[in-house]
Amino acid sequence: MKLLRLLFVFALLSSCNTPRAVYDYDDTVSFNNYKTYQLFPDFQSGLSQLDETRLITSLKNGMESKGFSTSEEPEVYVNTYSREFRDQNRSSIGIGVGGGGRSGGVGVSGGIPLENNTVFLEVTIDFIDVAEDSLVWQAIVETKMNTNASPEERRAMFDRIVKKALEGYPPGN
Repeated sequence: MKLLRLLFVFALLSSCNTPRAVYDYDDTVSFNNYKTYQLFPDFQSGLSQLDETRLITSLKNGMESKGFSTSEEPEVYVNTYSREFRDQNRSSIGIGVGGGGRSGGVGVSGGIPLENNTVFLEVTIDFIDVAEDSLVWQAIVETKMNTNASPEERRAMFDRIVKKALEGYPPGN
């Protein structure tokens, strides 16, 4: 019974789809000076038009929650780009048959490959200082992606990605 509970907890935890994030920033910059933003003029996320719209909506909500407002003369440009990739699982199940006697043995074995190619989405969010024209902050977020997700599930995925990315802004908090 304990083993069954342990397996249930493990299955529950492994089914969670929490994004992972990595942050980098220019440590000479005072991030308290940034209050206005605009999307990068040549904004191209690499996503489909529908997913890009979802990402932009999530970004706008996330930036507002961080105290930013949009401006025609922003202090920061926000740019994103993305890539999808598959995790190539090279696992296999081994099957063997063997036998033996007093003076010898015979064995046959083989492997059956397991196809479990998980699709991941990696989204990079850059903050670019407009006056200096330099990258000052970056978050790279990676999450599992359900390619058959409904529009609501995709919207929620982009909300989680942006939330995870902006957890690291401003640096040191």
